[in-house]
Amino acid sequence: MAAMKVKQDVAPKGGYGPIDYKRHLPRRGLSGYSLFALGIGSMVYGYYTLFKWNRERRTLRLLRENLEEEAIIMKDVPGWKVGASVYHTDRWVTPSAAELYYLRPKEEFENAVHGFHWYV
Repeated sequence: MAAMKVKQDVAPKGGYGPIDYKRHLPRRGLSGYSLFALGIGSMVYGYYTLFKWNRERRTLRLLRENLEEEAIIMKDVPGWKVGASVYHTDRWVTPSAAELYYLRPKEEFENAVHGFHWYV
């Protein structure tokens, strides 16, 4: 058997073109700054709802304590309904500070109206 002539593969004239070796991945999701802003925004909203809920709970606790005290004070008055609304409606009416603190010491009322509020 005669040896076959081997043809060597060589580069074309002018060489091969550039090889694209960089990663070209599509952008997925939000950037880091937008994720950070989204996190801060959700925390601010969460704290807002927490403070709002704590304020509402404190108001309802004061109302319950006032109703219990009113029941003790007015137990001997015939025909007195504890917690009867002074408004001619069935809807919820947010009580004023005077209604909430009328059985409390004057300092608590003054602090509630004019003082610093702790919301938590």
